[in-house]
Amino acid sequence: MTGNLIALDWGTSSLRVALLRADGTVVEEHGGSQGILAVAPGGFPAVFAQAIERWRPAPGQLCLASGMVGSRQGWREAPYCPCPAGFDDLARHLAWVPDAPGGVRLGIVPGLSSTRGGVPDVMRGEEIQVMGALALLDRRDGVFVLPGTHSKWVRVAAGRIVDFATFMTGEVYALLRKHSILARTLPPEDGPLDDEAFLRGAAHARASGSLLQAAFSARTLALFDALPPAAQPSYLSGLLVGEELRAQQLPAGAPVVLIGAEALTTRYALALQALGVPSHRLGAEATWRGLGALARTLPPPP
Repeated sequence: MTGNLIALDWGTSSLRVALLRADGTVVEEHGGSQGILAVAPGGFPAVFAQAIERWRPAPGQLCLASGMVGSRQGWREAPYCPCPAGFDDLARHLAWVPDAPGGVRLGIVPGLSSTRGGVPDVMRGEEIQVMGALALLDRRDGVFVLPGTHSKWVRVAAGRIVDFATFMTGEVYALLRKHSILARTLPPEDGPLDDEAFLRGAAHARASGSLLQAAFSARTLALFDALPPAAQPSYLSGLLVGEELRAQQLPAGAPVVLIGAEALTTRYALALQALGVPSHRLGAEATWRGLGALARTLPPPP
């Protein structure tokens, strides 16, 4: 062992593992496709043991896992922690695994819950990414966006996640792309991003004011040869991202922080730039920095 923490980002479809130093920097990391849906019933201890065995951890070694591993479909449920929440709240709500392989100390990070208009919203894993972004950027306030299948818009004040909202942008894109009338004119593969077509879609979504109406334009533009086939996926993506942005009260001043895969954060940065809103992009490093910072808030073992 040449690190102080073994960190796991264990989601629905993937598992990433890293060995971190005390300051949260990465010594070594690796990953694979053994997300929670690929783990057989009762198989979590074996998958965990295999994932960390290269570092030969001693009994008592601290390990922290975030993501869907703490859901009801995961290894051990870590009940949602209500907002507003900061590092201290997450630390108090860790779900410890008493019989973790090798006698290591394994804590599963809880997700967060928020309520708007009497309706609950939840997230798992993104809370650690936001906390990591705060540490990386030395910020305590701002708007943080995590694009994906279910995009999250998170508001932070005084170092605590105050509230958030989920948008099914990526999932709706996939449904329209594959299972709607729009699929008839779209090319088989998405291809590279067409910036002009993407921004055209985003602008039309804002002008339309209704995705249910705007979405049909992806078909009519194709029918009238007003949009090349190769550009149509980018236009549809722009429609969905534009609709997501239309629902936001965008901040003035400090940049919106985008956290996620480069292919996605690039699109959001482009759409925000068209609205005159600056952005700052982060990737996987936010997760590791967040787990490392959380580890430093924990008291020593008894």
